[in-house]
Amino acid sequence: MGFTEIFVATHDAALKRAAALDEGAPAAAGAVRIPDISDFEVERLGDLAGTAVHAAGADYELAMVDVASDSLLGVPAAMVRTLADLLSYETEGDGDVLTDVAEGWAAEEDMPFGAEQAARYVRQLAELAAGVDPATKDGLYVWTS
Repeated sequence: MGFTEIFVATHDAALKRAAALDEGAPAAAGAVRIPDISDFEVERLGDLAGTAVHAAGADYELAMVDVASDSLLGVPAAMVRTLADLLSYETEGDGDVLTDVAEGWAAEEDMPFGAEQAARYVRQLAELAAGVDPATKDGLYVWTS
């Protein structure tokens, strides 16, 4: 299995990035590159995050954004908001919702990393999501090899 890269861009910039990734481009600054996972694991993260912030059942399915690239998927707005919420969501008790989500994600079947690495990835993805500004037509994109 290859890797998945998640990044913030406009639609046109995302298509250019996808073309570069298709050609073997190195990781981009500001992007999160995760080895040995697919878009399915990213969707699972959305489901886990949604449950954690009491937004279960929203649309967390990644969608093809353009026929020009079948490797590039868009993250739905509900999932972007949910991931961003992980940074500030208040819980009752001593639990940290971001850590809880990361531990649940790492425990998924066939995940190639443990809870500590998952926590780093989840925090990075939450920070990317928090930086998405719909006013600039930015979106969160997932490219997977």
